[in-house]
Amino acid sequence: MDLMQEMLPRVKAYLDARDWKDIPMMRERQFQVAPLAQGEYNLNYLIRADSLRLVFRVNIGTQIARDDQILYEYRTLELLKDSGVTPRPYFVDDSRTFFERGVLIMEFLPGEPLDYTRDLQAAADLFATIHQVGVTEEQNHLIREDAPLSLIYEECAGLVQHYLDSDLAEPALRAYLQELIDWAATARGTEKYYQADPWPCIVNTEVNSGNFVVNREENTVHLVDWEMPRWGDPSQDLSHFCSPLTTLWKTNWRMSAADKRDFLATYRQGIQNRHLRDTLAERVRLRDPFVYLRGISWSAMGWVAYQTEFAGMKNPDTWATLQRYMNLDFVRSLFDPFMAR
Repeated sequence: MDLMQEMLPRVKAYLDARDWKDIPMMRERQFQVAPLAQGEYNLNYLIRADSLRLVFRVNIGTQIARDDQILYEYRTLELLKDSGVTPRPYFVDDSRTFFERGVLIMEFLPGEPLDYTRDLQAAADLFATIHQVGVTEEQNHLIREDAPLSLIYEECAGLVQHYLDSDLAEPALRAYLQELIDWAATARGTEKYYQADPWPCIVNTEVNSGNFVVNREENTVHLVDWEMPRWGDPSQDLSHFCSPLTTLWKTNWRMSAADKRDFLATYRQGIQNRHLRDTLAERVRLRDPFVYLRGISWSAMGWVAYQTEFAGMKNPDTWATLQRYMNLDFVRSLFDPFMAR
């Protein structure tokens, strides 16, 4: 029996054991429970009672190297609950009295993953909405990106080391990745641009197509996965969304230069702050190689972990993509243009 099926009776028992007086919409309900989606760090179930549909999320790991993963996600959704483009959170329990880790209940949003050939402009509008949510630094709990490129570099240096130290590593790719990390150690000095001209906002950092829900009938787009948000520059999300490592993660589509120009132009039209509009191109240009570095570093670590000891749920599609990315020619196509400068 897989973990999703194994956990299902416990989810039902948890729902039945609680009176839910503090959550009016759930009061005196008899819920049906069904598996919805399984990730490396969470199990998601659809819970239903009459016309009510909610997502019951069971946390099984952390991506932020903190023990309060589920609370971190819940508090972020609270900050975004009036944006209209993220799921509303209704309940969180991190007591660990029933489950080994925390649980979260949030709005269920029916739809399909984002289609890059149809939904680029809608995604640009969504990012403009999220990046302009009125939250101050004092009002949020988010991890700060005070030194954004150094933060990425230090994270990536640690992740890549798993590959560099592995007996499974391909020698030529190992050598190139070491050269890449050495280059990034110097190139991160361009973060002075962001420090001299900060424009902090809520950024998601994980904007692949599978984390969007597009409802064709309602003409809506939502961004639903908020495990790793940060308080940082909007270029974090924009570069990540346009990155080949992102678009190729679940599809075979790669954004052209014209596609990227059109996407950023639509985003710029939705931004009220003139200074951000004027500096957007430079923010994205400086961010791009470090977003690519983050994607390759995670892939390098994951490639090794999937073949050794991996604590999360192994996904065959993820493994196929990791193999695709851990190819020297592919990696060089990403970074040679930047390193040549």
